[in-house]
Amino acid sequence: MAGEYRIIGGLGSPYSMKMRAVMRYRRLPHVWIQMGPEHETERAQVKPAVIPVIQYPDGSYHNDSTPMILDLERLHPGQRSVLPDNPADAFLALLLEDMADEWGTKLMFHYRWFAERDQLQLSRWLAFDRLDGLDHILAFADAFRSRQVGRMALVGCTPANAPVIEETARRLLAIFEAQVPERKYLFGTRPSLAEFSWYGQLSQLIVDPSPNDLMRQIAPFTSRWVMQMDDASGVEGEWTPEARAAAVESLLAFAGEVYFPFLLANAAAVARGDETFTVELLGKPWTQGAFRYQAKCLANLRAAFVALDDKVRAELEPLLLRTGCLALLSGTGHA
Repeated sequence: MAGEYRIIGGLGSPYSMKMRAVMRYRRLPHVWIQMGPEHETERAQVKPAVIPVIQYPDGSYHNDSTPMILDLERLHPGQRSVLPDNPADAFLALLLEDMADEWGTKLMFHYRWFAERDQLQLSRWLAFDRLDGLDHILAFADAFRSRQVGRMALVGCTPANAPVIEETARRLLAIFEAQVPERKYLFGTRPSLAEFSWYGQLSQLIVDPSPNDLMRQIAPFTSRWVMQMDDASGVEGEWTPEARAAAVESLLAFAGEVYFPFLLANAAAVARGDETFTVELLGKPWTQGAFRYQAKCLANLRAAFVALDDKVRAELEPLLLRTGCLALLSGTGHA
């Protein structure tokens, strides 16, 4: 597809940063447009009206990062793909991307809106990105801060859940910190969509005050890795399916222990028509609102697993069994 993409997004949006980094790595012609009031009409072209909104060269508008990344694979085949050639690795990359998008974002939301220090700085920074004039900036910041803090219980970022979120943050950062000094990418010497999704979430933690302090303390190389991932347009590399990074198994073990039990409990609540659900994570009760989108995520992962060739599925089964993911993916496990 010839022409230029327009990314209408924001520096404070992990999915905007994810998509910009993918575009940069793939060297696809694009322009970055900081979302402002003048772009509301364009944002209304997609549902839900969340950023980033990307206008394709054909004039159409799209959002939701995973479908857009897969669109780019179809529209620009063979042009610095972010989907591993090996079908088993491609499936694992999709799974790890999904976990970053749906669990990693809880880390961002918690640290951004839990402590007054972070609430104040980020509400003002996000307002500054959108508006001019100090009075307008401060008024918007106050309203936006109130709105976001008010949504914390819905997405599970409550004081009761804070210990689980912060423990998972430390576990995930430890996985990356053990890996990135040895090798920067999960499936070879080039990044996949999984790395870009984790980059998107971590790109927020390295600028928000409290998680930035945490990352500099316990994951300093990961902090620098995130900065490198922002523009990987100069990276050349190969897929190496015979030698996945050790972090792949570590991240899958996290998925088996935390992410899939969360997804299953949410999907069961959605099926029952419940507004909230509670599930035990890391030995503690976790309560939040039920989301249809995350039920769809589980269904999509299961469908992608079933759609794999029998030989590919057989290759993955020992790894998925070791990490506690197999039964949950195949539909035989329970929350």
